[in-house]
Parts: sequence; structure tokens; C-alpha cells
Amino acid sequence: MDIRIMEYYLAVTRAGNISAAAEVLHVSQPALSRQIRDLEEELGVTLFERGSRRIKLTEEGMILRRRAEEMVRLMQMTQSEISQARRHISGEVHIGAGESLAFHHLSEIAGNIHRDYPNIRFTITSGDTADLMEQLDEGLIDIALIFTDYDLSQYHGIRLPKCDKLGLLMRKGDPLEAKESITVSDLKRLPLIIPRAAMDMLSSDPDFSDLNIVTVYNLIYNASLFVEDGVGYALGFDGLINTTGNSSLTFRPLEKQITQAGSIIRKRYAVFNPAANLFFDRLKAVT
Repeated sequence: MDIRIMEYYLAVTRAGNISAAAEVLHVSQPALSRQIRDLEEELGVTLFERGSRRIKLTEEGMILRRRAEEMVRLMQMTQSEISQARRHISGEVHIGAGESLAFHHLSEIAGNIHRDYPNIRFTITSGDTADLMEQLDEGLIDIALIFTDYDLSQYHGIRLPKCDKLGLLMRKGDPLEAKESITVSDLKRLPLIIPRAAMDMLSSDPDFSDLNIVTVYNLIYNASLFVEDGVGYALGFDGLINTTGNSSLTFRPLEKQITQAGSIIRKRYAVFNPAANLFFDRLKAVT
């Protein structure tokens, strides 16, 4: 497999049929069909379900599509970094982060760097720790903001000084709105919407056993819609969802906080472009 074949395969999956993909790629339909057949023979699998006007991916085809997108993205990142290597501190910094006000540590550094080096660009990927660690290991992001422990032998990290306040997002007018803080006993009576990243922290604390978890999420905006529509109450960090003005939601902190400071990490012994190194060095200097 090479990158050109992966690009052809992705073009077919996006176009929906080989004829449309061949037109986009400016190649003949027979030639493109032959490339796809050769790819299937090389892998020993069937990538498409034949017989319909619009192609449908098999399970193996969906796996290849995901990996092909990663391969093409990595190649594009590599080409971009090589093309910019001759310029004075330019390039791209790929940042992955969980949802937290702690992201201000990164955004402030990014703003300062952009003023000094306008040719540096930033890409932000949001997700929970599991998503970000996978992308970090695959080289798709340079650094990650996470809220769990990590292997010090594999990653170099910077511990952030402040912790986010964990609390409960609820609809305005809920009886719990009258309370200054939410107790563990309050939580055990509620249908809860829990961040996936908090599952390990909650399960390790016996006080938080026997919770009624109805939904698990990784990005709080969609979870807040579940709260608005009465599915349950969402655990999350303060300040991420607007609860002021005409908002239909309100937030109350937990009486017992589960504290886990954020860490900014990157892989040890990996090679980074000058822009990514500059970004990490400035983070170390101010934290």
C-alpha cells in the first residue's frame, strides 16, 4: 500500500461510486477499478459490498477508511513540515485537549507565539483522554492536555497549578438549584450523565459507588442538550457551559471535590518541528 492508493480509496468512499471518483481524480474508471481490486487482493479482504448503485463499505472497508485518513493526514503534515523547514520558526503545532478552562494556559501561549511568529499555525483537536492518548501515540498531535496520570517513562509532562471545579449541570428551577453545593447522597438519587474521562476517578472512590449512570459523554456541549431535554443531570467542570442570562441551565459544585490537576504531555524521544518545540518550551517557562 502507498499513499497514492490510499488517496484513491478515500476518493471512492467519499464520492460514493467509482465513476464519480474517477472523474474527480482525472483517471479512467477501468484503471481506478483495477487499483481497488489490486488493493483488495493485497489485503485479502472485500472492501465494498457490490450490487448497489452507491457503494457500501464492509467492516474491513470502514477500518481501512479510518486508517487511510490517518495515513494521508500524517503524510500531509510531514510534507507541510518539510516544506516549511527552511523558514525561520514556522510550521504547525497540533494540540489535543480535553474540555477545561485550563486550556487558557495553552491559548495564551499560542497568542503570544502568533504575535512573535505569524507563520506558525495551530490545529486544535478536542476529545477525552483515551482519544487524545491514541492520537498522541500515532503522531497526529504534538501535545495533549489530559486529566489522568500518565507513564513518566513514555511521556514528558508539565503539571498545571490549578484544578477545575467539578459540579452538576441541571435545568433552572430544579429543586437542587436551591443548594449551594451537591452532596454524594444527592447524586445517588439522580440519573447522571458522566464524562467518560471521569469514570476511573469515580470508580476508585467508594463514596461514589452505586451511581445511576444513564449516559456517558466525551464533549459536554452535547451532554448539556441531554440536560436541557430532561435525560438527566451532567457532571462536568464549571465554566464550560454558559449558565447566565437566558440560559435554561444552572451549575452547582460538588461538596466533595474529586481533584485531578491537568497535565500537558508529549511523547519522549519523538522528533518535533521547531514550532512545536518552541510552544512546549514556552509552556515550561510559565508553568
